[in-house]
Amino acid sequence: MSNGISKSQPETIRGLHHFAYRCRDAEETRHFYEDILGLPLTMLVRSERVPSTGEFCPHVHIFFQLGDGSYLAFFDLGDNEKALPSANTPAWVNHLALEVASEDALLNMKTHLEANGIQVLGVIDHVVIDSIYFFDPNGIRLEFAVRTATSAELEPYSNEAHKQLGAWVVEKAARLDQVGRGVA
Repeated sequence: MSNGISKSQPETIRGLHHFAYRCRDAEETRHFYEDILGLPLTMLVRSERVPSTGEFCPHVHIFFQLGDGSYLAFFDLGDNEKALPSANTPAWVNHLALEVASEDALLNMKTHLEANGIQVLGVIDHVVIDSIYFFDPNGIRLEFAVRTATSAELEPYSNEAHKQLGAWVVEKAARLDQVGRGVA
């Protein structure tokens, strides 16, 4: 190549290690994820400084293990503040979807959450999955999902994904162009 940089393929990503969020209170978050959702607290890292930047910020970083060995993690910054929602993003957009094993497991979780005073939306049929939605004490939207489509039923989605993305890009550009020209 002319810039002297050779193209290479990225390494294979093996899976999710953890996804981290800010939490208001580590104990409140522990109660929700461990006592209500059943995810064991497996590690707590306490530090006075941010390891990556050296910035002074006393905090704890707590980890809850999922069935596949990955983790949900939370930072309690010691100020009783939770992350603020994004002003330009509807509350339903950013969420974490966790998979359950069966339709019965999904219904049992819905019943369990409601018995613990948690408002649940759904069951929603998304054609390839069924889901329920709810919020944790930090305002993070969570989804429990169960796969309802077989690999064969998912294949057409995979085969069409790039084509459909291309069509969306064209449609979006046209819509934004109309907005830019004052045409609603």
